Amino acid sequence: MSPATPDHPALDPALVLLEEEVPGGSYWQGIIKRGNTLRVTDLGGSQGVALICSNADNPIERLNVADTAKIQFNAFLKKGMVIYSDMGRVLFSITEDTCGYHDLFGGCSNASSNQARYGESCEFWKNSRDHFLKALTRWGLGKKDLMPNLNLFVRVAIDPEGQMVLVENTAQPGSFVDLRAEMNVMVVLSNCPHVLHASPEFNPQPIRVTIWNSPPATADDLCCTANPEAERGFINTDALFAQ
Repeated sequence: MSPATPDHPALDPALVLLEEEVPGGSYWQGIIKRGNTLRVTDLGGSQGVALICSNADNPIERLNVADTAKIQFNAFLKKGMVIYSDMGRVLFSITEDTCGYHDLFGGCSNASSNQARYGESCEFWKNSRDHFLKALTRWGLGKKDLMPNLNLFVRVAIDPEGQMVLVENTAQPGSFVDLRAEMNVMVVLSNCPHVLHASPEFNPQPIRVTIWNSPPATADDLCCTANPEAERGFINTDALFAQ
């Protein structure tokens, strides 16, 4: 589990439903039930973790990174923000975050970007696009179900020439983010280097995935009450479960 600190006590083991370590270069997929929380912990100071997600009960409803940024007037995800679907509903709430920056626009690695970064010898090295396709296939989905991803534990900035660049060492070993599922969410995590990571070596570090039984949102929940747009998003989401 994530190390305990005065501000972030360790999880009660009785609440933990699943805990797995995901090696560097590998991926993880699963379904997070509404009300449970997915904790992703960066064990070694990662080169980024790519994430896609969809409504597990209706997979045509999926992550929309553009709306997630636009609705919240912020290009970086952090505690108190939410992750929106393309139908204006809330997939995840960010209820805790010790990193402070999660990228919405950098995209994911693929075979071509790996070759450009690491050279011809990288033929068998893993990339996030292929991981996403493999995971989606296991759910009976395919290329048409791919979507722009978000990237955990990385910050992307714009340099003086107007190019996107990755800010190194955004996350420290032990950093974690808690994503509370506001509907039943199917999620894929690809533990491969961010496409903008400058290292010439393919050396992603392991991450830990923890699913835990989190308490329900209260009336003054930070994510639910962040702004009128968030309130509408939760109203739209809760309507799915009102019957």
